Amino acid sequence: MIYSHQYQFSKRMEMVDITQYLQEDLKNSKIKEGIIVVYTPHTTAGITINENADPDVVRDMIQGFERAFPTYHSDYQHFEGNSHAHIKSTIFGPSQTLIVSCGKIILGVWQSVYLCEFDGPRNRTFYVKIIEG
Repeated sequence: MIYSHQYQFSKRMEMVDITQYLQEDLKNSKIKEGIIVVYTPHTTAGITINENADPDVVRDMIQGFERAFPTYHSDYQHFEGNSHAHIKSTIFGPSQTLIVSCGKIILGVWQSVYLCEFDGPRNRTFYVKIIEG
């Protein structure tokens, strides 16, 4: 089964913790062993796993990527003006795969799964596929 979710971003660049969606989908699936694949079909968004304990980590990541790949740069050629977002989403990637064991997602103590927006505000979709095995 594939689960589909929508999220409305309110900022140009933002990272939102979607771990709760994955946990709820896993609970609904009743699968105890396997993998979860989370995927977003957007070229200016991404999925990553990182620290959830200190919100400054997310802020620092956004600021760091903005310094490395600024929103406005004279060398960008893409006519839509969002080359920075394409670069950032390529660095993060569109998906993550996680292990399910004993009915739980294996994540580190301080880890969460984030849906990342680099060209907002936008409404984004992400999909969750849980595979038993």
